[in-house]
Amino acid sequence: MLVATSVATDTRVLREAQCLVSEGFEVDIIGRNVPEDFVAPQGIHIYSAASGQGLRPAAMTSLTTKRLPPHLRAIRWFLLPQHRNRSFSAWARAAHELATSMTFDVVHAHDFTALEVGAQLSREHNVPLVYDSHEWWIGRQRQYRATPFIDRREAALERKLAGQAIAVITVGESIAELMRTQRGLKNVHVVRNSFPLPTKVGRVESPPKGAIYAGRIDAFRELEVIIECAPKISLGISWMGDHENQWATQFVPKARAVRIEVLTSQSIDAVTTAMQNAGLVFVTHSNQFESHRLALPNKLFHAVHAGVPVIATDVTELGIVVRKYDLGELYEPGNALSMANAIMRAIARHQQLVANVQAAQSELSWERDAAQLREIYSRAVKDTD
Repeated sequence: MLVATSVATDTRVLREAQCLVSEGFEVDIIGRNVPEDFVAPQGIHIYSAASGQGLRPAAMTSLTTKRLPPHLRAIRWFLLPQHRNRSFSAWARAAHELATSMTFDVVHAHDFTALEVGAQLSREHNVPLVYDSHEWWIGRQRQYRATPFIDRREAALERKLAGQAIAVITVGESIAELMRTQRGLKNVHVVRNSFPLPTKVGRVESPPKGAIYAGRIDAFRELEVIIECAPKISLGISWMGDHENQWATQFVPKARAVRIEVLTSQSIDAVTTAMQNAGLVFVTHSNQFESHRLALPNKLFHAVHAGVPVIATDVTELGIVVRKYDLGELYEPGNALSMANAIMRAIARHQQLVANVQAAQSELSWERDAAQLREIYSRAVKDTD
């Protein structure tokens, strides 16, 4: 497996790797700047490839954690695309060097950033390629200038290289359909960012005592809307997640001013308990980027795992799933009054929503998605025998 992340916090990559280990595979993951103290689950071997320092010298704190003056923000906005591409290219070269001496039966490239090096290794070692697209890459969230020429080149490269894969995996049906229609790919499968079925039934507070957002505290997550909504409702609100970034420097004080509790990241089990104790979960993201409109965030599946109803942004894929299973209430993106009304509706029929979420757990579980992944690999290995 190739993935340009630190692996340690990449639940999708680790969950897929553990699924394959349970099928008898040994899994080597080459990640990007993996923490030295990270211990991989049994049967998984983790390797770390460096990616360079991007916009900063090695000894300097990341610029994303600082509130920059306007002229530096403008420079960063303009230069960031080149630095990102340079950094990912450096990682790909290092990953290729690490993988060249390894023996493997399948190359599994996670996301576009690993696709080119994955395809290269697939050709060099004469093994099948699996492409796992975690988002609609061309429509991804950006905090830098538009790059239309780069986008067209990357779309063409994705079409060409993904077309060489024995299977293409993605996270939801909307992206899968774009892969088929816009990329012309045929062998496309959906393996969602779902969570395992709970081993025990946790008690969900009903009526709810609060609403919790659990995830990275950063831009384009509708957190400004939650701040505006907070004075309009009687429930306590909590944010739980990493907030070492420039956006949080500006907005966390505003959140605390309206009595939103801001907490650091915690374990999955601790977040699950916090969700159940609150009674409602925010599953929010902006509709400013196509990838957001098509996404099925793992926050939704964590809430389902916990058995807790959601207050979710009414965007394409997320709205479809919430409506289909009646998992909670939807609100109009960017509209704090709509969010407050959604919360009031959820409180009014909370027990029914809890029952709906728990009834949907089996169908929206990792057990269901893992079966799809096993089938993909069964065919991949069979085709190469």
